[in-house]
Amino acid sequence: MYSLIGAKLVNLAAKPLLAKCLTIVHLQKNVIRNRYFQHIVNKLKRNTMEQHNNIAEEVNNETKPMPEESSMSQQQSGNDVDSEQEDPSKKLQEDLDEQKDKYIRLFAEFDNFKRRNAKERIELIQTAGKEVITSMLDVLDDCDRAEKQLQKSEDITQIKEGIQLVFGKLRNTLHSKGLKAMESIGTPFDVEKHEAITEIPAPTEELKDKVVDEVQRGYYLNDKIIRFAKVVLGK
Repeated sequence: MYSLIGAKLVNLAAKPLLAKCLTIVHLQKNVIRNRYFQHIVNKLKRNTMEQHNNIAEEVNNETKPMPEESSMSQQQSGNDVDSEQEDPSKKLQEDLDEQKDKYIRLFAEFDNFKRRNAKERIELIQTAGKEVITSMLDVLDDCDRAEKQLQKSEDITQIKEGIQLVFGKLRNTLHSKGLKAMESIGTPFDVEKHEAITEIPAPTEELKDKVVDEVQRGYYLNDKIIRFAKVVLGK
């Protein structure tokens, strides 16, 4: 009987202890599980960091210039700096030489132009009347023939006709070259065209302050006055 009671008491005392032990075991399992998970996470972080570091190192190795390339680039940059320092004076000298060459060429061309222009002007002055003189040669030939006819012929009528033909040909030739006679008799006196030689009483009232007579005829050349008419003015 006493043994049965003791067994019951032992069972009653062991239950709380067993529950406590189970609780401790459960907590330890949770701790171990959490530590395992933390270990896995840390390991993944380390792997990720190593991968990033490897990639960065590869990128740096690829972009890092070689020693020879860096020295060449430094030398080239130094040459560029020197050339930049030398370029302004060199460029100014080149521009100056170019402007000097242009000036020399321009001066030579202008000098040639002046000489050519002076030569052409002299030739123009010397041959200005060539065309008119050439056209007058036919009239001169007619004058020579008329002179010979005057020496041989005694027919006054025939001589007059010959002289009138020569004069007509002379007038027509000059008219074809732009020469035009100025009509002055009976027109009002104009200081722009007439030169008064003398004044006489006007024969009629209509001729007062007008040209009564013409001493020397005036002429136009292509509508430009080349000689004023010398006239007698009526008062």
